[in-house]
Amino acid sequence: MEGRKGADHPTAAPAADESDRSPRRDAADPSVEGAIDGFMGWCRTVRHMSPRTLEAYGGDLMRLAAFLDEAGVRDVRKADLAVLRRFLAAEEERGLAKSSLARAVASVRSLFKWLHRERVVPANVAAALRSPKRGRSLPAPLSREEVDRLLSAPQGDGFRTARARAVLEVLYSAGLRVMELAALTVDDVNFARGVLRVRGKGRKERLAFLGAPALDAVARYLGIRQLDARLRASPHVFVNRRGGALSIRGVQRIVEDQLAAAGLAGRGTPHTLRHSFATHLLDAGADLRSVQEMLGHADLATTQIYTHVTTKRLREAYEKAHPRA
Repeated sequence: MEGRKGADHPTAAPAADESDRSPRRDAADPSVEGAIDGFMGWCRTVRHMSPRTLEAYGGDLMRLAAFLDEAGVRDVRKADLAVLRRFLAAEEERGLAKSSLARAVASVRSLFKWLHRERVVPANVAAALRSPKRGRSLPAPLSREEVDRLLSAPQGDGFRTARARAVLEVLYSAGLRVMELAALTVDDVNFARGVLRVRGKGRKERLAFLGAPALDAVARYLGIRQLDARLRASPHVFVNRRGGALSIRGVQRIVEDQLAAAGLAGRGTPHTLRHSFATHLLDAGADLRSVQEMLGHADLATTQIYTHVTTKRLREAYEKAHPRA
């Protein structure tokens, strides 16, 4: 490296100071579009971001690229804190929700953090960007009675009904994300132990539990699926009528249809069953760290939102029942 002692030694790795790095000319294309392409490739192949997260980051950074182009900034090394703040101000002016604006800030900060680490830029100018303060919304779980109604909604013995019943039972029994459910393979199901092998965010694997009703629903569904040669050939647990893997949108439609059949139209999404799973466990006395493991949360703070839900329920019960509340 120029200006660094020992940089030309074949085995010497210069001690890189995060606050004092010179640009590395061959690390990545310094054009704005080239830098974003490089970053998105890293997110896809190294970070293993989900398709939905990649789409969100890509949208934010495409708008950043367009804004910088209009501002005459075509080399990412010439983007300073002032122009990044103007971009975020423009995003706010076009009516973005605080949650979307916070994600845009995260996208820009992640981009420049990566560019700095790759020594494309000499300093991470985006580190000083701050996310807007936003109120933390509490999840809206279904009550136990509502979950019972939903799980009883699929009626009949055909493939679609059996699949809907199995989808609902697995979502609630294991607390899965919709992408995790869609990715399940037949080999991931261990009927003898009553567990699933789940690939979560960042391809991290964990074990999830299936109760007896969920195991029975999956076994019945797979039995029906086995009768059709097109369907039984797929390695995925949940398939569409053509034998392909059931899409995330396909799972969402199943849940929407069954919520409507249960008289709960508009009351939730597949993620609502995950919220309900966590809330009902904590209501019944499960400890927070166990629920964290079952949900596949990397940070306990993410799981702690559910304690607010259960505390709110306790407060409501107290105010309703106590004579001097």
